[in-house]
Amino acid sequence: MGGPARSTGEAGDQHTPRLTIGEVLAVLRDDFPDVTISKIRYLESEDLVHPQRTASGYRKFSRADVSRLRYVLTAQRDHYLPLRVIKDHLEALDRGEPVPDSSGPAAVPPRAPGNANGEAAPLTPDQFARAAGLEPDQLADCVQFGLLATDADGRHPVADLAVARAAAGLARHGIEPRHLRVYRTGVEREAGLVEQLVAPVLRARSEEARTRATEKLRELAGLSAQLHTALLEARLRELLRP
Repeated sequence: MGGPARSTGEAGDQHTPRLTIGEVLAVLRDDFPDVTISKIRYLESEDLVHPQRTASGYRKFSRADVSRLRYVLTAQRDHYLPLRVIKDHLEALDRGEPVPDSSGPAAVPPRAPGNANGEAAPLTPDQFARAAGLEPDQLADCVQFGLLATDADGRHPVADLAVARAAAGLARHGIEPRHLRVYRTGVEREAGLVEQLVAPVLRARSEEARTRATEKLRELAGLSAQLHTALLEARLRELLRP
């Protein structure tokens, strides 16, 4: 993940504020179909991008600002990093320092060619099994025990490859998909807890409120994963004690 232009010492023209927020949205939409004006405003409110203001109060973004936004959106989409971690990265880059190492969910696999909406095209069971490193019967078991699901045509979303690859790795250690139902149950309980916290905001009609709820969901997901990992490591350390 390359650094934002503001941090790489590009030509001064990169920092000339020229683009309106609508023009920035048009530039980013090809790579980030879900980005909205409210999302860009939210990232500004979180001090991740700093557009200049005209005398009339309109935002004007530079090419460096666009690169900075692209960095943030990529970190969220491909690495599931919470905004506080991304902000630490940006501040380090601004100081000319290397990006600090951050623990968290692993990066998702590269995206496959998508459809007209920018979504990755789903894979057939054979394609999905090969990409995940699963045998066909193991993939069928993952579906049977609720770890994976298919669409109406029996295909698998590319986003589920992270789950499938984890299941494949565990299978190599003798842990079969039927043993993993406990993970599914635990995730459903965690999701229910998180849903209680953000459901009222998600029902709001304001796009900005929904954007904030989405960011809160991302951060809660990251913290839940962090807690789960820490608790599991603590429990496993007990097994190594004499």
